[in-house]
Amino acid sequence: MTDSVLRYRAPARLIHWIMAILVLGLIAAGFLMVRDGLSRSFQNFLFISHKNIGVLVMILFFVRIIYRWRNPPVLNPVPLPKAQQLAAHVTHFGLYALLLIMPLAGYVRVRAGGFPIEALDAMGIPALVPRSEALAAFAKAVHFYGAYAIAILVAMHIGAAAYHGLVKRDGIFSRMWPPVGPKA
Repeated sequence: MTDSVLRYRAPARLIHWIMAILVLGLIAAGFLMVRDGLSRSFQNFLFISHKNIGVLVMILFFVRIIYRWRNPPVLNPVPLPKAQQLAAHVTHFGLYALLLIMPLAGYVRVRAGGFPIEALDAMGIPALVPRSEALAAFAKAVHFYGAYAIAILVAMHIGAAAYHGLVKRDGIFSRMWPPVGPKA
């Protein structure tokens, strides 16, 4: 098989790496912004950035799903043991699910709590959920536990990528790296 059959296309790689950077930033900002002892201005900056980057991640999620639907994933360059295949599928499914659940839960938590989402407000997009403390509390809990779940899955994904790229050197990692450039 040729490298072009085994490698993801440039748009898929680019979307993957943009989302990876944004999600890592959201995880870090999300855990940091709720800490005590931050200046109010820095905390506000983190909250506003977190909300608005979350909107961008939600948009990119749908772009990625549509692109993936129109351009199915590439073949593995090497056969993987069944356990690794299962772990990869479960991890990817979990990541995709959380890339949808987290922005939705964050949106519901913010809007139901009566807070702004500056990017959406600037575009004139009204709140799509009613103000409700009960709904906001439920969405906050989903977002809170989802944050730990996505952090764990991202760590597993990075660990697996590092294993394939640095230890096994079996071509799995190079299918998605670099994010742009020729097909090699």
